[in-house]
Amino acid sequence: MLVSIEHAFKKYGEKMIVDDAHFYLDQKDKVALIGVNGTGKSTLLKMIAGQEAFQGQVMYQKDIKINYLSQNPVYQNGDTILETVKKQIDTKDLNLYEIKTMLHRFGMEDENRLVDHLSGGQLKRVALAIALMKPCDLLILDEPTNHLDNSMIEYLEKYLIKWKKGLLMVTHDRYFLERVCHRIVELSQGHLYNYEANYSQYLELKQIRIENDLNAQRKRKNFLKKELEWVRAGVQARTTKSKDRLQRFEQLSQIADVAVEQKVQLMDVSRRLGKKTIILHDISHSFGERLLFQPFSYTFKRYDRIGILGDNGTGKSTLLNIITQQIKPTSGSVEIGETVHFGYFKQGYEDLPLNKKVIDYIQEVASYQQFGKETLSAKNMCERFLFDAKMQHTLISRLSGGERRRLYLLRVLMTMPNVLVLDEPTNDLDIDTLTILEDYLDSFAGMIIVVSHDRYFLDRICDGLFILQNQTLRYQNGGYSSLIYSQTQKEKKESNGAHDYRKAKQSRYRMPYLEKKELETIEGTIQDLENQVSSLEEQLNSLEDYQEIAKICDQRDRLNEELEQKNERFLELLELKEKEEQS
Repeated sequence: MLVSIEHAFKKYGEKMIVDDAHFYLDQKDKVALIGVNGTGKSTLLKMIAGQEAFQGQVMYQKDIKINYLSQNPVYQNGDTILETVKKQIDTKDLNLYEIKTMLHRFGMEDENRLVDHLSGGQLKRVALAIALMKPCDLLILDEPTNHLDNSMIEYLEKYLIKWKKGLLMVTHDRYFLERVCHRIVELSQGHLYNYEANYSQYLELKQIRIENDLNAQRKRKNFLKKELEWVRAGVQARTTKSKDRLQRFEQLSQIADVAVEQKVQLMDVSRRLGKKTIILHDISHSFGERLLFQPFSYTFKRYDRIGILGDNGTGKSTLLNIITQQIKPTSGSVEIGETVHFGYFKQGYEDLPLNKKVIDYIQEVASYQQFGKETLSAKNMCERFLFDAKMQHTLISRLSGGERRRLYLLRVLMTMPNVLVLDEPTNDLDIDTLTILEDYLDSFAGMIIVVSHDRYFLDRICDGLFILQNQTLRYQNGGYSSLIYSQTQKEKKESNGAHDYRKAKQSRYRMPYLEKKELETIEGTIQDLENQVSSLEEQLNSLEDYQEIAKICDQRDRLNEELEQKNERFLELLELKEKEEQS
């Protein structure tokens, strides 16, 4: 047993972190701690790492060595990266080349660079490199995948799969959870729930637990209802049996109801997006003599879901700034449709006014906002995003990292955008909020452009990718898994060499004739449906009669539904055509 904690109790003001909680971690255990933002996951990690005091009993393995990676590491200004490492690692344990190799693996190629000049993400990568190379019995990681690009995340995933010692981490990366961890501990309402499972199994077991708890509560309440009738009947507690029954009634009455976690409620956006959206005309960008990407052109469709992939420093955020006209490209131009209204969810939240109250920050956008047929006040909208009356009057500086991201997301959505531009939206958001955000984006009536290293998120949301690689920007149909599959197929094809012509001919896929004919006509059908929808929307702008408006809205909704089906079919046919061309 590496760590054992019994009857743990921790409270910040009125906020309960853990209440009579129990936790254990064995040698070679790989455990993920999950929970809603603001529940105290980072605090619990510090408690287990011995960096935060609490009430309760704790036992550690003798001479245990714990490496703890915090969510926001801080280092001594004036030190170089190498000096920072040497201050935390005994150089007798590692050779200099081993230290440099690990730093280079995480993108820190200049070990003599001052830490003062590093971004928050670069500091996190230095800290992660130190945590992995420093010998320990228990490795504790708080959001280790934040600020890592896909290649680094895949490296870290493989590294931790092979890890032979204790591992405890907080992460929102669901593929990471699925592949690395074999036990999940959920922190909810001050209680810890243990699941001997990976992520997908945990979802099933959690649902079973909640259903069992609710069934037990239902039975208890039915029993109490009957007992209450007996008590009200005026039965005298003269016998021992009657006294015992009254005591049991009192005890069951004191049991708290099952705590149901609140969920973020996102709002429907109703701002119309016209036919003309965003057109990139041969855009390229350079910083001085350093070229980020060569000229690239693309015309965005109204319901595009585009993910942008590339290693750190290749220019993903720069591309978003060009698309949103925050900066101008070095060459080429960006054409924006008149109806386009951006909602730009930036990567960091450094611009948040930390000395401002939550409610004041939201009221800067609007005190009231119309969402469909519903009018919501700033207070209502804060409550939908789990900021209760007390938290609304809390300074932003007192919010957790995840709560700040959630607040920032609320402000972006309140502007009612029809083009959502998301730069690393999954950083610091809990899994429940991510799931709700993904459900919302599925039905979002507009365009989505997203930079993310969350592979699950990209698979769920995106139907196309911009890939930044070797100073080239290219488009690929499909999500992240589709990209990996195509890369794997390409590698297999290259490794196998030339195939026998007859075998290749036999295995070649041919697209059926009827589907070829359907592909030739479906674009015209889609265009016709879009014209009909546009015509109905123009009619709506001139109508005042409610019944007529409702009638036209129903027609528009039916056409939009048909249009969505045709778009999905169009993508299927394009994939079949691509399959034929590649076979």
